[in-house]
Amino acid sequence: MQIAMDGPAGAGKSTIAKCVAKKLKITYLDTGAMYRAITKGVIDRGICFDDQDAIAEYAHQAVIAFKGDQIFLDGQDVTRAIRTPEVSAHTSDVASVPEVRKVLVQAQQQIAEGTDVIMDGRDIGSRVLPNADYKFYLDAAVSERAKRRYDELKAKKALDGKTLADIEADIEKRDYLDSHREVDPLVCCEDAHRIDTTAMTIDQVCDCLIEIIKKPKDEEAL
Repeated sequence: MQIAMDGPAGAGKSTIAKCVAKKLKITYLDTGAMYRAITKGVIDRGICFDDQDAIAEYAHQAVIAFKGDQIFLDGQDVTRAIRTPEVSAHTSDVASVPEVRKVLVQAQQQIAEGTDVIMDGRDIGSRVLPNADYKFYLDAAVSERAKRRYDELKAKKALDGKTLADIEADIEKRDYLDSHREVDPLVCCEDAHRIDTTAMTIDQVCDCLIEIIKKPKDEEAL
């Protein structure tokens, strides 16, 4: 079984995907973390975000590995480091590089082969798993998504001087870049279940998805 979950930043994709994976006892893959990891590597190496050739070259060389809830880049644990405001602000720049997407999409598809998996990202239903058994698109008001990200960073003491207004502006910018990039833009597939999580709790969203997944296919079509 393959489950694709897409949506903009801060919609709750990763949290919900982990919840669903745990309840269904299937593999969870945070594809967004992979793009964040490449972005972290680009920043650490001082590569200019306008230099797509250099970014692509690094993407081919980078080694990304998941161990439980941790993600490693070139042998180093970057689980916390990829969630900083700086990485968040530039992930779309890196994710828009065609060759980076090609490298990571191939890796994601290989992981999904022969495995019950749920993936979340920006182009899972449209590009990575176009034939997924279930597709979901999670969304929420920009103000709510900004508040969630602000609270998350504050709890981790990783705000780095960012205000709520700063984070909301960053999210609006990222929404625009993600939905307007030429290669694999963020879209809601026609066959996806669209869910607005603005006024919903994590448990409510998770239960909603589980109910849809467990519903018989013939009943779902009614």
